[in-house]
Amino acid sequence: MNRRGTVINVCVSAQKGTPKQPVGGIRLMKDHGVEGDAHAGTPQRQVSLLCQESADKLRDGGLVLAPGAFAENLRVSGLERARMMPGTFLRFERGAVLQVTQIGKECHTGCAIARAVGRCVMPTEGIFARVVRGGEVSAGDSLEVLSDEADGGGACDQ
Repeated sequence: MNRRGTVINVCVSAQKGTPKQPVGGIRLMKDHGVEGDAHAGTPQRQVSLLCQESADKLRDGGLVLAPGAFAENLRVSGLERARMMPGTFLRFERGAVLQVTQIGKECHTGCAIARAVGRCVMPTEGIFARVVRGGEVSAGDSLEVLSDEADGGGACDQ
Protein backbone atom coordinates (compact mmCIF):
# COMPACT_ATOMS: atom_id res chain seq x y z
CA MET A 1 0.00 0.00 0.00
CA ASN A 2 1.27 3.43 -0.89
CA ARG A 3 2.10 5.59 2.14
CA ARG A 4 3.62 8.49 0.19
CA GLY A 5 1.96 11.01 -2.05
CA THR A 6 2.25 14.47 -3.55
CA VAL A 7 0.34 17.69 -3.01
CA ILE A 8 -1.10 18.62 -6.41
CA ASN A 9 -2.78 21.91 -5.46
CA VAL A 10 -3.29 24.13 -2.42
CA CYS A 11 -6.40 26.31 -2.32
CA VAL A 12 -8.19 28.85 -0.10
CA SER A 13 -11.44 30.77 -0.08
CA ALA A 14 -12.33 33.91 1.82
CA GLN A 15 -16.03 32.97 2.07
CA LYS A 16 -17.85 29.75 2.91
CA GLY A 17 -20.00 28.30 0.17
CA THR A 18 -17.67 29.35 -2.65
CA PRO A 19 -15.07 27.34 -4.59
CA LYS A 20 -11.53 27.70 -3.29
CA GLN A 21 -8.89 29.32 -5.47
CA PRO A 22 -5.45 27.81 -6.12
CA VAL A 23 -2.55 29.66 -4.47
CA GLY A 24 1.19 29.13 -4.45
CA GLY A 25 1.34 27.94 -0.87
CA ILE A 26 -0.54 27.89 2.42
CA ARG A 27 0.34 28.14 6.09
CA LEU A 28 -1.24 25.54 8.35
CA MET A 29 -1.81 26.91 11.85
CA LYS A 30 -1.92 24.50 14.80
CA ASP A 31 -5.45 23.85 16.08
CA HIS A 32 -6.82 26.42 13.63
CA GLY A 33 -6.49 25.44 9.96
CA VAL A 34 -5.37 27.24 6.83
CA GLU A 35 -4.39 30.86 7.42
CA GLY A 36 -6.84 33.12 5.59
CA ASP A 37 -9.35 30.36 4.75
CA ALA A 38 -13.05 30.77 5.58
CA HIS A 39 -13.20 27.30 7.18
CA ALA A 40 -10.28 27.84 9.57
CA GLY A 41 -11.12 27.60 13.25
CA THR A 42 -13.67 24.79 13.02
CA PRO A 43 -12.77 22.02 15.47
CA GLN A 44 -13.23 18.92 13.28
CA ARG A 45 -12.83 20.24 9.73
CA GLN A 46 -9.94 22.71 9.88
CA VAL A 47 -8.45 21.43 6.60
CA SER A 48 -10.13 19.60 3.73
CA LEU A 49 -8.35 17.21 1.39
CA LEU A 50 -9.38 15.34 -1.71
CA CYS A 51 -7.44 12.62 -3.50
CA GLN A 52 -6.96 13.31 -7.19
CA GLU A 53 -8.21 9.81 -7.83
CA SER A 54 -11.57 10.78 -6.28
CA ALA A 55 -11.82 13.88 -8.48
CA ASP A 56 -10.95 11.72 -11.49
CA LYS A 57 -14.16 9.74 -10.96
CA LEU A 58 -16.06 12.73 -12.32
CA ARG A 59 -13.47 13.27 -15.05
CA ASP A 60 -14.21 9.75 -16.29
CA GLY A 61 -17.72 11.05 -16.99
CA GLY A 62 -16.24 13.81 -19.15
CA LEU A 63 -16.14 16.55 -16.53
CA VAL A 64 -12.90 18.29 -15.55
CA LEU A 65 -13.12 20.53 -12.50
CA ALA A 66 -10.52 23.09 -11.50
CA PRO A 67 -8.49 22.72 -8.30
CA GLY A 68 -10.58 23.93 -5.36
CA ALA A 69 -13.87 23.27 -7.13
CA PHE A 70 -14.80 20.77 -4.41
CA ALA A 71 -13.88 23.36 -1.75
CA GLU A 72 -10.79 21.32 -0.88
CA ASN A 73 -7.74 22.99 0.62
CA LEU A 74 -5.41 20.27 -0.58
CA ARG A 75 -5.68 18.05 -3.64
CA VAL A 76 -3.27 15.13 -3.25
CA SER A 77 -2.19 12.29 -5.48
CA GLY A 78 -0.64 8.88 -5.03
CA LEU A 79 -2.28 7.98 -1.71
CA GLU A 80 -4.90 5.36 -1.07
CA ARG A 81 -7.90 7.15 0.42
CA ALA A 82 -8.79 3.96 2.28
CA ARG A 83 -5.61 4.35 4.40
CA MET A 84 -6.71 7.73 5.72
CA MET A 85 -9.24 6.83 8.37
CA PRO A 86 -10.03 9.05 11.40
CA GLY A 87 -7.02 9.09 13.70
CA THR A 88 -4.51 8.76 10.85
CA PHE A 89 -1.67 11.29 10.75
CA LEU A 90 -0.38 12.92 7.56
CA ARG A 91 3.13 14.42 7.67
CA PHE A 92 4.25 16.90 5.01
CA GLU A 93 7.86 17.20 3.88
CA ARG A 94 8.44 20.55 5.63
CA GLY A 95 7.11 19.28 8.96
CA ALA A 96 3.41 20.17 9.09
CA VAL A 97 1.22 17.38 10.47
CA LEU A 98 -2.51 16.80 10.12
CA GLN A 99 -4.70 14.26 11.92
CA VAL A 100 -7.69 12.94 9.99
CA THR A 101 -10.88 13.66 11.95
CA GLN A 102 -13.62 12.76 9.49
CA ILE A 103 -14.25 11.08 6.14
CA GLY A 104 -17.07 12.57 4.13
CA LYS A 105 -19.59 15.13 5.25
CA GLU A 106 -23.25 15.84 5.02
CA CYS A 107 -23.59 17.91 1.90
CA HIS A 108 -25.86 20.90 2.29
CA THR A 109 -28.81 20.96 -0.06
CA GLY A 110 -27.87 22.02 -3.53
CA CYS A 111 -24.13 22.54 -3.08
CA ALA A 112 -22.49 24.29 -6.02
CA ILE A 113 -20.79 21.11 -7.26
CA ALA A 114 -23.94 18.99 -7.12
CA ARG A 115 -25.89 21.73 -8.93
CA ALA A 116 -23.23 22.00 -11.64
CA VAL A 117 -22.53 18.32 -12.26
CA GLY A 118 -25.31 16.37 -10.61
CA ARG A 119 -23.17 14.89 -7.82
CA CYS A 120 -20.27 15.64 -5.52
CA VAL A 121 -17.57 13.33 -4.16
CA MET A 122 -16.98 15.24 -0.89
CA PRO A 123 -19.88 13.60 1.01
CA THR A 124 -18.27 10.19 0.63
CA GLU A 125 -14.60 10.80 -0.20
CA GLY A 126 -13.68 14.16 1.28
CA ILE A 127 -11.04 13.97 4.00
CA PHE A 128 -11.14 16.42 6.90
CA ALA A 129 -8.37 17.01 9.38
CA ARG A 130 -7.11 19.13 12.24
CA VAL A 131 -3.67 20.73 12.31
CA VAL A 132 -1.44 19.02 14.87
CA ARG A 133 1.76 20.83 13.84
CA GLY A 134 1.70 23.96 11.75
CA GLY A 135 3.87 24.75 8.79
CA GLU A 136 4.06 25.68 5.13
CA VAL A 137 2.62 23.47 2.38
CA SER A 138 2.91 24.07 -1.37
CA ALA A 139 1.98 22.24 -4.54
CA GLY A 140 4.65 19.67 -5.30
CA ASP A 141 5.40 18.91 -1.65
CA SER A 142 5.44 15.28 -0.61
CA LEU A 143 3.43 13.84 2.25
CA GLU A 144 3.40 10.58 4.13
CA VAL A 145 0.58 8.65 5.78
CA LEU A 146 1.41 7.66 9.33
CA SER A 147 -1.06 5.01 10.41
CA ASP A 148 -1.11 5.84 14.11
CA GLU A 149 0.80 7.37 17.03
CA ALA A 150 3.32 4.52 16.91
CA ASP A 151 4.44 5.88 13.53
CA GLY A 152 5.39 9.18 15.10
CA GLY A 153 2.15 11.11 14.85
CA GLY A 154 1.74 11.49 18.60
CA ALA A 155 5.23 12.93 18.89
CA CYS A 156 4.16 15.76 16.61
CA ASP A 157 1.75 17.34 19.09
CA GLN A 158 4.09 20.23 19.89
